[in-house]
Amino acid sequence: MARIYRVMNFVESHIDQVLTLDVLAAVACFSPYHFHRIFQVLVGETPANFVQRIRVEKAARLLRNEPKMSISEIAFACGFGSVSLFSRSFRAHFGTTAKEFRLREVHVYLSRGLRYSKNGQLLSKIVKRDFDFDTHLCSVKLKNLIFMESKIEIKEMPEMRVAYVRHRGEYEKIGKAYETLMKWAGPRGLYRFPETKTLTIYQDDPSITELENVRQDACITLAEDVPVEGEIGKAIIPAQKCAVGRFQIGFDGFEKAWNTVWLWVTENGYLPAGSAYELYHNSVEDSMHGRFDMEVCIPVKAM
Repeated sequence: MARIYRVMNFVESHIDQVLTLDVLAAVACFSPYHFHRIFQVLVGETPANFVQRIRVEKAARLLRNEPKMSISEIAFACGFGSVSLFSRSFRAHFGTTAKEFRLREVHVYLSRGLRYSKNGQLLSKIVKRDFDFDTHLCSVKLKNLIFMESKIEIKEMPEMRVAYVRHRGEYEKIGKAYETLMKWAGPRGLYRFPETKTLTIYQDDPSITELENVRQDACITLAEDVPVEGEIGKAIIPAQKCAVGRFQIGFDGFEKAWNTVWLWVTENGYLPAGSAYELYHNSVEDSMHGRFDMEVCIPVKAM
């Protein structure tokens, strides 16, 4: 799996280049034939479909977060050979044009699997749940339902070296990835609380990427570089400026914590500038019992 992670990360960092099956297979150190089969089994998509999806989803993020970039600049930055090819691909994936997508309401908040716009309008469901829900709540009720009180501030977050296991799909199922990570880290003496921190990195925007494809990395910080194998990957989170909010919550508080920080970001003249993450200050044992002392960290830049 580590070699497949390497390919996925390579695609992200070389998205403006020609990414053929031969190129990706060479990154993974497999023959093209074996790479195609292994990638499809482990990722659930063919390499070509994965690259195409990552291209159009990155384009969607740029349309939202880089207002000064033209559509043609975005098309070429995401590896499309022409604007017409980009336009066809974007419409096929999102069902709308890039121009229309850019003009849409972009601030999306979550509550119990429902998406709301900044003004409280119900936009869509992101998961199928069997429950009754009043979609005509007044703004005061909606605010209490979606947000919580917290002090948010801009911080310079340090560089962190991490080992990780990738999870894809519903957020609440990431516990399995953490179990795998701890079974690897524990016998090697790599988890030493409180010096070692755990964190969850969100590689995709859930308002753009379908929930089944949203990637999350279950991580622990490393004091030094170590060899990894199998499902374990490693990465460096760069030092960066982040909007940070600290919360003491249970399992049911994550949506409100994230919504609270996103609201602060959008209302204070910032744009997202990288992969957001949760940094936990409690032990793994506390997490298993549903107690979380954590910071929501969203990399930002001025508009």
